Amino acid sequence: MRVRLIFNQIRMARGKKSNSKKILPKEFNGEGKRLSTQVAKSIKNYFKQLDGEITTDLYKMVIDEVEKPLLESVMNQCNGNQSSASKMLGINRGTLRTKLKEHKLL
Repeated sequence: MRVRLIFNQIRMARGKKSNSKKILPKEFNGEGKRLSTQVAKSIKNYFKQLDGEITTDLYKMVIDEVEKPLLESVMNQCNGNQSSASKMLGINRGTLRTKLKEHKLL
């Protein structure tokens, strides 16, 4: 259910219509916090832990941390149906299959 709430919020932010009730930002992730706020907080903490060290591949690390659980949740919500999952995600089914393989979910 949370994934559906997140996607509806994203769709509303993009200006697309949603078939669900309007979701207020405070309800975005079920904990009263927006996903973007949580990500920013995590990145800030990550930089503190680096203690001045230089990091590389930060973009890939963040995308991998978010994308895999997103794909797992959507596939679970869709009972493994890739066509339904690709529609929910708003991506091509072939792209979904590629991402599932990258994350060893297929």
